[in-house]
Amino acid sequence: MSKTLAAPAAVPRVRPRPGIAGWYRGGGLHAVLFAVPVVLVFAYFSWGPVVQGLVLSLQKTNLIAPAEWVGLSNFEYVLSDPGLAQAALNTAYFALLAMVIGFPIPIFLAVMINELRKHDGLYNALAYLPAIVPPVAAILLWKFFFDPSSAGMFNTMLGWIGLGPFPWLNSEAMAMPSIVLYATWAGAGSTAIIYIAALATVQTELYEAAEIDGAGIWRRVWHITIPQLRGVILVMLLLQLIGTFQIFTEPFLFTGGGPNNATQTILLKIYNYAFVNGDFGAATALSVLLAAFLGLLSVVYYYATKRWSQS
Repeated sequence: MSKTLAAPAAVPRVRPRPGIAGWYRGGGLHAVLFAVPVVLVFAYFSWGPVVQGLVLSLQKTNLIAPAEWVGLSNFEYVLSDPGLAQAALNTAYFALLAMVIGFPIPIFLAVMINELRKHDGLYNALAYLPAIVPPVAAILLWKFFFDPSSAGMFNTMLGWIGLGPFPWLNSEAMAMPSIVLYATWAGAGSTAIIYIAALATVQTELYEAAEIDGAGIWRRVWHITIPQLRGVILVMLLLQLIGTFQIFTEPFLFTGGGPNNATQTILLKIYNYAFVNGDFGAATALSVLLAAFLGLLSVVYYYATKRWSQS
């Protein structure tokens, strides 16, 4: 009985790595010469301020007198400030209210505009309109709406149904929810536009099959829209968390941190350190602590939502 010898397996040829001469002839040097200036400019304007901020956080300076190297004293001073805990709690309270009240509204607005399917361009423009109003002008207008007297815009409207008048920005309990109400109005439209763009990628066959099966709008939203937008929703939630922890303009212009520090936030405290107390070292130290916290929050958020975003 003869045995047939199997043909030896073909050994793949290993292509030799190109040497310096081959890299040069392939345009490698030209690519490096083109990329180096771009990288240096990017590093100077992007990472330069970060490095300078880290150095400034270890100094005591008002940017006028010569800087004095104090090491970690700025961080010790900031962490021992009795007002820091109140500012942190106020910032977290704003972030919580913005997530509970303000986060679902853009999704609802985008779904509603997407379901109307007629005159969607007009509805998109109306939804985005608050985003093009300058924040300072919009806040000054809303301060008129928040007039605590019975002649105020909101108090007049609520008086029609027998409610009010409410103190709004003059009340420790109502000041932060009032600011969240404005922030939701100002930011919902631009966020809704992002969701509307994401909804355009959802397969229409899924909606058609659901309609044939008799699914109503809420079942379509829960079983089709939300799962299809899962990735976008997670990214927007993280961006909103980062943005809300950096809230400054609204409490600064609405209340200045009052009443009785009820709307004092982390960034407002940084502003007071720098431009009221003239201590830019302490302001930068608190900024570094905030940046470290937001970086840690982003890492925890990523790993906490990684499985759900990929399921």
